[in-house]
Amino acid sequence: MEFRMLGPLEAWHDGAPVPLGDQQQRFVLVVLLLNANKPVSTARLTEIVWTGRETKPTLVRGYVKRLRDVGVSIETTPTGYLLRIGDDQLDTVRFERLRAEAGRADDPRRKIELLREAVGLWRGRFLEDIDIDRVGGPEVVVPEETLPDAVGDLAELELDTGDHRSARDRLRPLVRSDPASQKHAGLLMRALLAGGDQVGALRVFQSTRAALGELRMAPGPVLRNLAARAEHGEPPSSLPSRPGGFTGRATELATIEAAAAAGRRAVWVSGAPGVGKTGLAIEAAHRLRDRFPDGQLLARLNGFTPGVSETSVGDALTELLVELGVPAEQIPATVGRKATLYQTTLWGTRTLVVLDNAASPEQVRALLPEADGCLAVVTSRHMGDVGEPVRLSPLPPDEAAELFTALTGPARVRGRAADVALVVKRCGYLPMPIRVAAALFRRHERWPLEHLLHLLEEDGPWGEDDGIAAVRVSYQQLGEPQRAMFRLLGSLPGPDVGVPGGAALAGCDVAEARSLLDDLHEVSLLEEAAPERYQMLDPLKEFAAVEPASEQALVRLLDFYLVTLAAAVGAAYPFDQAQLPAPGRSCPVTPEFADEAAGLRWIVAERDNLVAAIRYAARHGLPEHTWRLAVLLWRYFNTTNQFEDWIGTLELAWETVSADPGNDQGQAHVLLRLATANDRRGHLAQALELAARALPKWRRLGDPRGEAATLCALAIPTMELGKHEQAIAHLEAALEKYEQSEDRRGEAHALSMLGYLNELHGNLDVALRQHSAAARLLREVGHVQGLAHAVNNLGSVQEHLGLLPEALGSYTEAHGHAAEVGDHCVEAYALNNIGNVHRKQGRFTQAVRYHDKAREVAANVPDADLRTQLYLDRGATALARGAWRDALTAGEAALDLAVGDGNRTYQARAHRGVAQTLHAMGEHDRAAEHWDAAEAGFAELGLPDADEVRAERAALECCAAR
Repeated sequence: MEFRMLGPLEAWHDGAPVPLGDQQQRFVLVVLLLNANKPVSTARLTEIVWTGRETKPTLVRGYVKRLRDVGVSIETTPTGYLLRIGDDQLDTVRFERLRAEAGRADDPRRKIELLREAVGLWRGRFLEDIDIDRVGGPEVVVPEETLPDAVGDLAELELDTGDHRSARDRLRPLVRSDPASQKHAGLLMRALLAGGDQVGALRVFQSTRAALGELRMAPGPVLRNLAARAEHGEPPSSLPSRPGGFTGRATELATIEAAAAAGRRAVWVSGAPGVGKTGLAIEAAHRLRDRFPDGQLLARLNGFTPGVSETSVGDALTELLVELGVPAEQIPATVGRKATLYQTTLWGTRTLVVLDNAASPEQVRALLPEADGCLAVVTSRHMGDVGEPVRLSPLPPDEAAELFTALTGPARVRGRAADVALVVKRCGYLPMPIRVAAALFRRHERWPLEHLLHLLEEDGPWGEDDGIAAVRVSYQQLGEPQRAMFRLLGSLPGPDVGVPGGAALAGCDVAEARSLLDDLHEVSLLEEAAPERYQMLDPLKEFAAVEPASEQALVRLLDFYLVTLAAAVGAAYPFDQAQLPAPGRSCPVTPEFADEAAGLRWIVAERDNLVAAIRYAARHGLPEHTWRLAVLLWRYFNTTNQFEDWIGTLELAWETVSADPGNDQGQAHVLLRLATANDRRGHLAQALELAARALPKWRRLGDPRGEAATLCALAIPTMELGKHEQAIAHLEAALEKYEQSEDRRGEAHALSMLGYLNELHGNLDVALRQHSAAARLLREVGHVQGLAHAVNNLGSVQEHLGLLPEALGSYTEAHGHAAEVGDHCVEAYALNNIGNVHRKQGRFTQAVRYHDKAREVAANVPDADLRTQLYLDRGATALARGAWRDALTAGEAALDLAVGDGNRTYQARAHRGVAQTLHAMGEHDRAAEHWDAAEAGFAELGLPDADEVRAERAALECCAAR
């Protein structure tokens, strides 16, 4: 006999339906099916089907007999009734088996066949004609939650094989039922675009964006890129324009195109400076646009850029993620997580990535797309062991002459083939010096070709194959102000410079700097990286750096960065102003910032230059610039989770300020920000030690705000290490200092932390007052990010008091505030807490959905406590709905994180969750070990949870009972 639960309950035998009797009889059958191949006692059947009502055993026996009469094979065992069935007799089991087989299959056509059969088993909602509460309620594991994944997997395979119509038709109802699912919306948009329905794709995007908006979330980069394709027909691209007059390289271009057609992962283009590696890569990328419709990206790796550190893997990943549309604040801190997000974002797309000027294969390995259909084109001076090799030599003479002619205009050199041949020979047949020579010739319209040739021939001691003569001639034709600017740019510590930065470097006003930079760009000695922003090709920078810039000029540039960063931070993070150091310098060309967005835009645009400036200042004995720049940048790095640069720049700052024992101000600022960074990464002992070293320095400075912030920085790791009384003392002292300095934002922070500790210890009324007071203060001063934290904490107390509607309102408000300011840490906490409320109200499907949303938001937030809390609550929800294996996995993951971070409160909570799960699974001996650890942990912390654990164990009927 075959049983079907993926839709209305049915039984079939020999191709005919079997009558299953009245509802009570069907309830009994469903309970036996849900416990197939396991005995179910009469008492248990009665408890489930007739909850709270007295029922005679004869009633159960009667229903079992009727089921046997219609052919249902039910055995009677010493411990109850047992329905024994094979894998192919129950559609839920068959569905999972088919999915598993599809996962193991190698042939895409076989995968599609198996998944189509699996999805075809569904005839409606799971047991749609059965009241789930009458057959187990929360204990019933509803397989409906796995159907969207199966449909999505199938649709993706169909899209890959060109069957976009089938994918479209099966995705439409799925997206209608859950428009907030970005994965399925993206697949449907791909299917519609493949069929030429741009309007339909945009409608899907708009409905998904509206659904996400209700959750205070925004569409991710994949959806945004698809919407851009639907609206504009062009994918996102960070490629510069094609090099003008590109000539030759037919063989090399054919090699790159063949590698793309063959599905290669990468092409490695190598060659000498000036040979045209970047130009070839960009030309190839433009030619391959149709093959890579989802985007063409460029990352500059600065492998051989003079005066500039090579781009770290983490920074390159950040640059690429931003180009892919990932908001800066959602980019993770660690290289591993960035790489995971990068590969995930590329998955399912056809994207080309140009990795320009690589230092080594190691620098690019994590940047190579793993997704099928993507390609990386790498350029480097060295040969690499990655991808298809393409080695560039100087251009053949005829192609070099063709390039010069195209750039200067055929009319000016008509009939002068011999002279053109001599010009390009003097340029070493290298594209870069040929372009410089052509730009110089174009600029001087009255020059005869002989004059250019004469200048090239008489110039310098270089040989005719090195190509540098053209650069030197072009340089000599400049006016002295342009030459001076060119020489200064050769010593630039960062990858590029904006017009105001150029003005600071040259010691002139902005208008003059703009004119000078434009002059250099006109003769191809500079490239325009963005409007009002310029960069110099590496060979040109090497030439310019022969005469290094004066220390005075570079200090002017550092002053510009320091003063402007202070102004930008003041605009972008106004509540930080009172706690940040003054720049202590002046700069006449510092721009003004009208609002927070303008300040943040400047920081984002100059980020790489600011990091390079800190490194330069540290190397050249400029401690004031080093530590002040690093401290001013900390909030941006914190908000955007860029921990590598946060800690790296501050450690450089510490090296410089620690050498001066009298610099309490610099040392106090640096130690405090290092403590905060280490705490967020879960390095509690280091955070505690750093904050303890900072505290006496603030006291000697007589700075109550700095002292209060450091007391809070001490309190947090102290609390996480289980020393709650000491943490409370730190927070109460901090509160007094904040009140003394009239810092209401700080008062609210200290009050909220005290409320959290009082909640831990069961002082819920006190905690409620403290969180309410904190929220009130933050509303009054308009600090939205702090308000998100406070209201989220307030909801937690309300939840523990049983005020679930009020808690849901607080969590929803917290989520809205956090989404508004881009605080994904609090956003994830709030979503997770909303899921907890749904769990306590018995709405498990909604609880799982919010936990999943929280996990999605938190994926890029490297906050140790957040990750542990999400595992704990997902485990609690899985346990409540009877998914014991999922609950155990989540609980053990939480325990592993808590032990690694040293957070004793989370360790005790994790032990308790694991114990509850093992008990439910019948593994009582293992559960007892975790009960003991949980009880001991809570007792050592002095938390009331210890009494709860004792009471919980006393009620058990197993070896763990006390």
